[in-house]
Amino acid sequence: MDKMLAKWQPTALSLFRFITGLLLFQYGVAKILKFPTIPEGNAAAFLNKVQLMSLSGAAGAIELILGGLLLLGLFTRPVAFILAGEMAFAYFIGHAPRSFFPLINGGTLAILFCFACLYLSTAGGGPYSLDAMMRKKT
Repeated sequence: MDKMLAKWQPTALSLFRFITGLLLFQYGVAKILKFPTIPEGNAAAFLNKVQLMSLSGAAGAIELILGGLLLLGLFTRPVAFILAGEMAFAYFIGHAPRSFFPLINGGTLAILFCFACLYLSTAGGGPYSLDAMMRKKT
């Protein structure tokens, strides 16, 4: 069973990188481009009110640009490392002061994104990435 699943590991890595990038990219799009419009009362409605020249606006710009690069698999290792740092920063600045417990402070996603990006910074983008295509050319 291990051998059968192991042959899919490189493909799974590329898929993991793509989905992680897509999810981070969507937060950047919501904060910077205000799409989609989130109805009031929704827990994510604060994304509609993010100002570009604020801490959340800077985070949105990072998520938009670096999330897009992660999605494509371009400069995966440094991009993922920066995103891991951003997510750690987001957790300790935005969530941890509310409570010690991630379940209570709403920081579960920030922690997951932090460690997903930390993993990608060590594992790379996988075979289906622009990084892999550029390596093949040289």
